[in-house]
Amino acid sequence: MKNQKILYLMSVPVVIYVFIFNYLPVWGWTMAFQNYRPGRSFSEQEWVGFEHFIALFQDNHFYLVLRNTLVMSVMLLIAGFIIPIIFAVLLNELKDSLFKRSVQTISYLPHFVSWVVVASIVTKMLSTDGGIVNEVLVSLNILDKPVQFMAQGHLFWLIVTVADVWKEMGWNSIIFLAAMAGIDPQLYEAARVDGAGRWRRIWHVTLPGIRPTIMVILILSIGNMISIGFERQLLLGNSLVREYSEVLELYALNYGIGMGRYSYGTAISIFNSIVSIILLLLANGLFKRLTKTSVM
Repeated sequence: MKNQKILYLMSVPVVIYVFIFNYLPVWGWTMAFQNYRPGRSFSEQEWVGFEHFIALFQDNHFYLVLRNTLVMSVMLLIAGFIIPIIFAVLLNELKDSLFKRSVQTISYLPHFVSWVVVASIVTKMLSTDGGIVNEVLVSLNILDKPVQFMAQGHLFWLIVTVADVWKEMGWNSIIFLAAMAGIDPQLYEAARVDGAGRWRRIWHVTLPGIRPTIMVILILSIGNMISIGFERQLLLGNSLVREYSEVLELYALNYGIGMGRYSYGTAISIFNSIVSIILLLLANGLFKRLTKTSVM
């Protein structure tokens, strides 16, 4: 205890920060059980129990929004998790260090571009008025005439997924590249001596070497699966694709803050958080059963 006194003192600011910004706001969840009226004190609020949760589960629009959230969450999880691993593995196999660093740097850049700019680029590329996607497809005779991709509801989930992969692929691959850097080079040499080709070295050395990292990132991704934000859907969506673009957090924004129903919006957020915790515990339990170790 005495030997670690400095470490305990160093952790105090972090504990205070987490308590203030992560735990104190949970007090606001009490709004979900009240008919919250701004300007009234806590004791003057009207308590209504689970009324807002009952209204939430009786709203048919909620299930449409939940469908959109789950489908887009699964698509973003699969594409946003697998593609960075493949990209990192391919990048790790490059021998030209200058070319490798250049590709890495270029792939990171979209992460720092705001979703406002990304949405503008995607909209312009898919436009019927000079959009490069339509021009290429028409010139290859795949389409007879330009298509309004941004007005096709059934394509919205795919457009959001592709845009997200383009923006975050390079950034998400960093941690996998760091994990690969920690693999003992003698393992590759031993595999090469045993006659293993490049693909076999990837399969038997690289992927097992980063398996713990993959599992941790997968569990954390599953825990955040349902909390996919609303920026992408808000900026890329429009009234023509609203049936496919509205997600839980956008629903909470529109029906909670937008309409002044703060208690209802809080109930939506609580539902979102509880589902995320359940998914995280289930993923960790499955990981623990498969590998006999836990990350929590």
